[in-house]
Amino acid sequence: MRLWPLALAACSHKAAEPLVLAPVAPTALCVTKGELTGNTVDAPTFRAVSRESTGDAASLAFTTHGETSTTRELASGQLRRQLGLKLRAADGCNLVYVMWRLDPKPMLEISVKSNPGKHDSKECGANGYIKVKPTRSVRDLRAGEPHELRAEIAGDELTASIDGTVVWHGELPGEARALTGPAGVRSDNLAFEIRGFAAPKAAAVAPCADKASD
Repeated sequence: MRLWPLALAACSHKAAEPLVLAPVAPTALCVTKGELTGNTVDAPTFRAVSRESTGDAASLAFTTHGETSTTRELASGQLRRQLGLKLRAADGCNLVYVMWRLDPKPMLEISVKSNPGKHDSKECGANGYIKVKPTRSVRDLRAGEPHELRAEIAGDELTASIDGTVVWHGELPGEARALTGPAGVRSDNLAFEIRGFAAPKAAAVAPCADKASD
């Protein structure tokens, strides 16, 4: 696996032209877990995708409001606070995650979830995760502070930025090549306001999956 130190990436890696992202209204998101009230989330588990997007890039502008009023453990049994992007989200078992994770310390974690032949989170649970090294330490998410998280896949490489500054660039495992699907949002145990979401526009609008499927 080839990894790009941040300084080298900025100096020697000629990035491809960034994909054009189209704004997606929060009301247009397909929510498959949790609830979205207007543009605000206070559900311990929240999953949503843009049915009118392709999944090689996305950006999320948001403001957090601290921990949710109730909390819930992940399928692994961990209690984690995190917020981020879903790319190439074929379903709840096969996708790429770009997560701003707060526990045990703030970091940006990139992972691929690959479970060929499985499509429902009840089938795959917490299995199939491939963490992509390195995880990079980032600032904490403080209540009331606005941020923007953006990520884009070009070939086998993923680049992620926070508030316009590249904080991660690296190569995804081969399993990511087989993934196709829309872009979306994931959060766990964090209340937040969606100030803007954008992703490349798809040629057709996909149907919204049943809530139990993700």
